Amino acid sequence: MSHDVLLRAVDLTRRIAGRTLLDHVGLELIAGMRLGLVGPTGSGKSLLLRSLALLEPIDSGQLFWRTESVSSDRATRYRSQVIYVHQRAAGFEGTVESILRQPLQLKIHRGRSFDRDWIIDQLATVSRDATFLDQPHEQLSGGESQIVALLRAIQLSPCILLLDEPTSALDRQSARHVESIVMRWYEEKPDGRAFIWVSHDPSQADRVCDSLITMDAGQIQRLQHPTS
Repeated sequence: MSHDVLLRAVDLTRRIAGRTLLDHVGLELIAGMRLGLVGPTGSGKSLLLRSLALLEPIDSGQLFWRTESVSSDRATRYRSQVIYVHQRAAGFEGTVESILRQPLQLKIHRGRSFDRDWIIDQLATVSRDATFLDQPHEQLSGGESQIVALLRAIQLSPCILLLDEPTSALDRQSARHVESIVMRWYEEKPDGRAFIWVSHDPSQADRVCDSLITMDAGQIQRLQHPTS
């Protein structure tokens, strides 16, 4: 495994209405890590992931992408490499294929083209075929919507996925499908990719993570192996 530090957070702090929601949080995400983030509801897990993805402001602290501080002029490039996946897929409109094509229209991704064959190959691992691309998004199940959200992200070849309970609303089979998509993405380049996965399911953490961080009251409490 590579020991390159992809992402480093230093003393991230967030306060709202006098409450400290992130309390000088620090962590390092090393290439090859499959990091689980666990803790009680309200402990700051989702806020931390959204802050790492630059979707929430921080009051103080710093983020580093590899060795460089994530400044405003580097934010777009950073967001193309560090992608947040919510527990419920966004309310997309249109067919599955049109939704997958949308991110490729952004300036940062203009060098990429839509690889339909690659998408179909990915779909085969979750028991879907090419006809799935023609499905209207509003007719998809929750599990299928989450599959679309993940494919929309990983087709961009990010280095890091920030997974915020992506299977919490899914049945067991759909959850396993989501896990298989993430693990296939990770295993394509295990020395250059990493993820943080928020989960309340201990058995899932055992399957997909190689270490765990426990968070409580806005602080990281400890790092451990998922089976310890």
